[in-house]
Amino acid sequence: MPPNATAGSQSISESLIAAATAAAESEQNPTKLQEDSTGVLFECDAETIDGGLVKDIVGMKKADKRKLKLVWRNIIAFGYLHLAALYGAWLIFTSAKWQTIALAFALYVVSGLGITAGAHRLWAHRSYKAKWPLRVLLVIFNTIAFQDAAYHWARDHRVHHKYSETDADPHNATRGFFFSHIGWLLCKKHPEVKAKGKGVDLSDLRTDRVLMFQKKYYMLLMPIACFILPTAIPMYYWGESLVNAWFVATMFRWCFILNVTWLVNSAAHKFGGRPYDRFINPSENISVAVLAFGEGWHNYHHVFPWDYKTAEFGRYSLNLTTGFIDFFAKIGWAYDLKSVSPDIIKKRVKRTGDGTHATWGWGDKDQLKEEIEGAVITHKKSE
Repeated sequence: MPPNATAGSQSISESLIAAATAAAESEQNPTKLQEDSTGVLFECDAETIDGGLVKDIVGMKKADKRKLKLVWRNIIAFGYLHLAALYGAWLIFTSAKWQTIALAFALYVVSGLGITAGAHRLWAHRSYKAKWPLRVLLVIFNTIAFQDAAYHWARDHRVHHKYSETDADPHNATRGFFFSHIGWLLCKKHPEVKAKGKGVDLSDLRTDRVLMFQKKYYMLLMPIACFILPTAIPMYYWGESLVNAWFVATMFRWCFILNVTWLVNSAAHKFGGRPYDRFINPSENISVAVLAFGEGWHNYHHVFPWDYKTAEFGRYSLNLTTGFIDFFAKIGWAYDLKSVSPDIIKKRVKRTGDGTHATWGWGDKDQLKEEIEGAVITHKKSE
């Protein structure tokens, strides 16, 4: 049984019928959609003065027992991809030209930004606004990444935040590390994912002409941007072999950025501190933050998803995406950058944090003297 699953006598077919019925009710009843939610998506969703929910959501975060329906096409495709990436990693150290390796790295960076600055922070969370030249650039970067059209990526991510770690969460972390990392792509979606997805407002995305152009022509643009050009460029410009071009610049690079993105769903929902909200699984994970250009500060992000930095602190070395957005803000292409005030952060840390916050943890100047004197400290280091 998956972690936090609830045992019961209801059969799988009965549970699916019940889920579908509940989903239909939710779709027709916006109030129920809000009642079922376990997280906030935009600042207007918050029910408390420090950006949280009033209700207790701990008991709602679970995974019902169900038999997964495998999608063998995806299993075979991802199996080949990872074997090809392993071969590509070997070629990097044995025969690939340095220009091919440099191209693979450059494509990793731009495709990563297409996800983090584009699909995630701009379109999924509306944490800032972008003029059309930046939106075009981000759509190009996003298409190179090949993680579905940004419209669909943003839709699924909004559902993930609104119904985090429930059966409506596409990559529900309560089903385990493997499921939240890649397993969710190897099986049919839970009925609740589809049902709750229909209830999420996407009207703002539909008004973005750049985004809808990508969605309309995605199956034409994506193969060219992700597979054909990254393979052809090394062969044409510096005489790279087809094998090296395909397995290094294309397969290894694509597999690497996919797994980095998936680590945000898996590792950053399991390993790390929770200084902002100890009642949720998303955690502060520095390793994921480095690899995913600032997306690893996940405890903060799930508490304040509308902050364009996805973190409290804006150190560019650990948050390349923030530096990218700030650069385009300076030249006027990005604007209306949203962030959370220190006072709101402080209130939330004191109310729900796990005590590991560097500023408002133990020994803070505002900590009461009697609290320090009355604390029980065990296993003290001997003098």
